Amino acid sequence: MIKTHARFAVLALPVLVALAGCEDPTKDMPKATVSTAAPAKTGAATAKTDAPPAATEALAIDPATSTIGFVGSKVTGKHEGKFEKFSGTITLAGGKAEGGKLAVEIDLGSVKTDQEHLDGHLKSKDFFEVDKFPKATFTSTEIKAGGEKGATHTVTGDLDLHGVKKSISFPATIAVTADGATGTAEFSINRKDFGLVYPGKPDDLIRDDVGLKLSVKAARKK
Repeated sequence: MIKTHARFAVLALPVLVALAGCEDPTKDMPKATVSTAAPAKTGAATAKTDAPPAATEALAIDPATSTIGFVGSKVTGKHEGKFEKFSGTITLAGGKAEGGKLAVEIDLGSVKTDQEHLDGHLKSKDFFEVDKFPKATFTSTEIKAGGEKGATHTVTGDLDLHGVKKSISFPATIAVTADGATGTAEFSINRKDFGLVYPGKPDDLIRDDVGLKLSVKAARKK
């Protein structure tokens, strides 16, 4: 009986160690508010005001100095990743972010993580299914001043991922200078909201929440 207990303890030890070291990396991140994407407004439905529209300025996001990353976790640990190919614009309104627009397109096939075999799995039908859904897009519908946890702004927009389009809202820190605009944000989304439901192995389940880490820079033309 003593030998049986000892054998069980040895077998259980790796599991206990794994559980002790699998803290959720998204636990301190703000959670994005997710809702059904609103239908696009037509010209007739757009409210009219007497104030003239602010002059707009579109700045191209520089992929070389910007990053779109993520962190996911499971019972035994976490994985960091990023997308190596993406493009987009930050449009200012009257020289400000509020009232402006953010648009980003991501090549999901460019996913890169800390493990090469995971890259291929993420591209498969278990996750992004890039053969069917090669791109993900985000187009803001509102950028307003003020945000959670000291953020300068709150960004709301439509995220189209894995064939599912939903409105998400998250805090961001945006700065506009003479050189251009920069924006950073860290928040979590529930992957199942976008049809990414692969559970993982029975003894190594994947958490639903995935952390997104964004840092974008767009320079003014000189």
